[in-house]
Amino acid sequence: MQTIRKDELFRNLGGFLKAKGIELKDGSYTARIRRCCDLLTEAINGTQKTVRKTKVKVDKTLDKLRQTIHENTAPPAEAQAETRVRKARRAKHKRGES
Repeated sequence: MQTIRKDELFRNLGGFLKAKGIELKDGSYTARIRRCCDLLTEAINGTQKTVRKTKVKVDKTLDKLRQTIHENTAPPAEAQAETRVRKARRAKHKRGES
């Protein structure tokens, strides 16, 4: 997601309200609305930054977990080699080769 610029939320809200027939003129209410929009913008941008950092940490931790599961459940390399040799011998025997 893209970050929200400082005054962008207030301008968009003003445009929305204007389309509905309400115009924001300078005054105490408008100043409060502007401050609330600024606080909301800071909160949204801060949350986005935190989510990005958290996602990176979660991805790294999941990769470590997957690797640990793989190491504990995968057959050892020697066992895989022995299995391949046995399968090759059985296939040869079925074909009648020596």
